[in-house]
Amino acid sequence: MPGPLDGVLVVDLTRALAGPHAAMMLGDLGARVIKVENPAGGDDTRGWGPPFVRPEHGDRESTYFLSANRNKESIALDLKDDADRDVLTSLLRRADVLMENFRPGTLDRLGFGTGVLAELNPRLVTLSISGFGHDGPEGGRAGYDQIAQGEAGLMSLTGSGPDDPQRVGVPIADLLAGLHGAYGVLAALIERQRTGRGQVVRTSLLASVVGVHAFQGTAWTVAGQVGHAQGNHHPSIAPYGLFRCQDGSVQLSCGSEPLWRRLCAEFGLDPQAPGLATNGERVANRERVIDLIETAFAAHPAETLLARLAAAGIPAGKVRTIDEVYAWDQTLSQGLLVDVEHDTLGPLRLPGPPLRFFTAGPDGERETTRRDHTAPPVLDADGPSIRAEVSEG
Repeated sequence: MPGPLDGVLVVDLTRALAGPHAAMMLGDLGARVIKVENPAGGDDTRGWGPPFVRPEHGDRESTYFLSANRNKESIALDLKDDADRDVLTSLLRRADVLMENFRPGTLDRLGFGTGVLAELNPRLVTLSISGFGHDGPEGGRAGYDQIAQGEAGLMSLTGSGPDDPQRVGVPIADLLAGLHGAYGVLAALIERQRTGRGQVVRTSLLASVVGVHAFQGTAWTVAGQVGHAQGNHHPSIAPYGLFRCQDGSVQLSCGSEPLWRRLCAEFGLDPQAPGLATNGERVANRERVIDLIETAFAAHPAETLLARLAAAGIPAGKVRTIDEVYAWDQTLSQGLLVDVEHDTLGPLRLPGPPLRFFTAGPDGERETTRRDHTAPPVLDADGPSIRAEVSEG
């Protein structure tokens, strides 16, 4: 299937992770994405490793780069070279979307400011991702994921306690900025159908993390309470977290009073015990709740507990390692791995897109999810063909 964005042309000037992730999302949906890279080494992430694939060869590839650049073409352009700038100009005249994550002001200095772009192509939608915003007192700061996680408050909420700030185990500020950027572009493309004109969509690592503060944000803005790291237990729901058992640990969530009563019935606890009858009381007495549950779980192995919890209708799960996740039948059933053919590495299996599409009719559903994905490109893999294409007008 061609995908819902078939026919949309994206020029991707981004590098590292936030922008490339946004562009990859549009490529997954069927857009044609042309990744423009610096001839001197390409995207920064081509050198981020280990791990590398075929590190003993000159054509080694970074697994970091491979994670964010499937379903793209690559052309190497020096944006300080007049001839290469002409190629980019030709691409922008016919493009639907331009994506960039330079520091604020860089695109203007290169001669492609918003006014120039609007004149070149009034229908162009431009996504611009920055570290801390494009204006404001610190708008010019460079954006790196872990710095943004700290500055945007996320690290203060993550870790074993208030004195143990921890970053999230993936570059979540980058990834969220990519996600927000992609949905902003889609909204702008829909609006363009009404107005006939494109617009500039801006987001940042800071905005994207603050945008997912959720209940931690309103706890402060509404209730005046500053959240802090509490390890593996929910600050507003109990019991909800990671609990030790005979041979490891299990996770469970009692997000309602009926679930709490089911848990108590299954393991011989009193749901109406003083200080435990309501969620608010249990949150106030969280350590007591944890101790009661872990005492009840102490004699049971994790697999036995998970079976009992499932039978009782209590949401629960294990903590899987990454290799276990990709070997899990449920992961495979959701199309979360794709097989591609790389120009130099040969067959590769990559994490796949998180979306699936279906059409429904009288005879039921038919899946229309795209299956034919392309591998992340080697540097300038498509340069000659793209140059020939734009020279033909």
